[in-house]
Parts: sequence; structure tokens; C-alpha cells
Amino acid sequence: MTLFAAVVAISFLSLGALAKAEGPAEGGKIIAQERCANCHAIGPEGESPREEAPPFRQLHYRYPVEHLAEALAEGIDVGHEAMPEFVLEPREIDALIAYLKTLEPAE
Repeated sequence: MTLFAAVVAISFLSLGALAKAEGPAEGGKIIAQERCANCHAIGPEGESPREEAPPFRQLHYRYPVEHLAEALAEGIDVGHEAMPEFVLEPREIDALIAYLKTLEPAE
């Protein structure tokens, strides 16, 4: 499978997950499970599988999670050293940001 074909397949998986989700945050959680959970703790508790990968529930302590939208659109190439570069579609970005916001503590 070529790199292009792999990227297209992953995009269709995520867009399919969004179609089945019951709202943006649920779709974002599915995307996080599919694309991020191998390295990051994506839920409200637990340790990340990779020590250098911050748990998603702590991202809001570093910066407003909305600021991730541009990086997700252009392809994240920051973060921890082993983080792969990937690009999300606008609907996927909105969904993932909505999910990340559910992990922030209530004010």
C-alpha cells in the first residue's frame, strides 16, 4: 500500500466514524481512539502508553486546545520526538477539538 493510499484509507475511517457518531465530541473520541491512543492517554484517567506523549486531559494546561486546530490542519510535526505527522480534515479537527474540550475540568 502506498503512503497516499494509507492516508486516504485512514481519512475514510475517521470520516466514517464521524458519520456514526452522536455529535462532534463523540466523533472526536473515536478519532482519538483510532489515531492517537497508541501513544496518548485519551481519556479522563490513565497513563499514556508512551511516556513522552502527554495525556489528552492535560493538554489544556499547556495551551488552549483550540490552538491545535491550525496544527492539525497543516500536519502536526511538533510535540514529542516520535510523534508522526498527520493531517486531519476540517470536520475531523472540529470533532477532535470538541472531544478535547470535554476533558477540561468544569469551571
